[in-house]
Amino acid sequence: MLSASQIALYRDQGYLVVPDVLDAVTLETVRREMARILDGARAVTTHTDMYDLEPGHRPDDPRVRRVKTPHRFFPVFQHLLRHPRLVAVLQDLLGPAVRLHGSKINLKSPRYGSPVEWHQDWAFYPHTNDDLLAVGVMLDDCTSDNGPLLVVPGSHRGPTFDHHAEGHFCGAIDPATIRDEIARAVPLTGRAGSMSFHHVRLLHGSAQNVSSLPRTLLLYEYGAADAWPLMGVSDLADFDARLVTGEPGIEPRLVSAPVRMPLPPARHQGSIYENQSDASRRYFPVTDEPASAPRT
Repeated sequence: MLSASQIALYRDQGYLVVPDVLDAVTLETVRREMARILDGARAVTTHTDMYDLEPGHRPDDPRVRRVKTPHRFFPVFQHLLRHPRLVAVLQDLLGPAVRLHGSKINLKSPRYGSPVEWHQDWAFYPHTNDDLLAVGVMLDDCTSDNGPLLVVPGSHRGPTFDHHAEGHFCGAIDPATIRDEIARAVPLTGRAGSMSFHHVRLLHGSAQNVSSLPRTLLLYEYGAADAWPLMGVSDLADFDARLVTGEPGIEPRLVSAPVRMPLPPARHQGSIYENQSDASRRYFPVTDEPASAPRT
């Protein structure tokens, strides 16, 4: 699926964008399901096991910033996580045996979608080795203005930064400690149907959507099958069921990597948006929605 130069780019820079992985028919099927899911948010008034809501959400005018673990609730996302072209890329980057770690859909409505502060996924779920990555399935065009993922090239080969505030995990890095890294950040843009891949230790974040275009990003997290979470496996049957390729085993591969445990846990446990509400210093501004802007 990938060329030698694409694999080398991922190894060196920690990220890759692969255009047009999904065909038009598959993309339209997923978009129809997304419309149905978002319409279902009219029935909720607070965060649930499925929905994480934007400030200002109303049942008559729903705003959703995250759909949690969509592969557990909706067959279309369970099927998509094993899409042959996606699996081919994963095997090029992670090896022949691959396990799903988790999934979510982050949404940024026009002129409003919430930012995500600078962080490393590795800080949330360190493993016995760092052959893990996140896949961003672009369900809308990702442009430089609608809150694309911003990544710092090569930062996956550096330290694991402190994601704590006042002694508790908060899922965000004090931006004052990574000024030089932020200055090197680049956006991951592409047409709908494209996919981005970023290493679990790569520094990344995303700004508020200031455009008139929506940005819907389906995120799957995968790891090599021999990467085991340092926080433990509470349900071995579920852990094995998340294998995408390969066979179950009980021999983790141990590799030296800088680790900071996400403990004590965040005061506001939940999605990253809730975790980061405790961050003492923030980088991305949040502006009020213009009064003239239509709500979608």
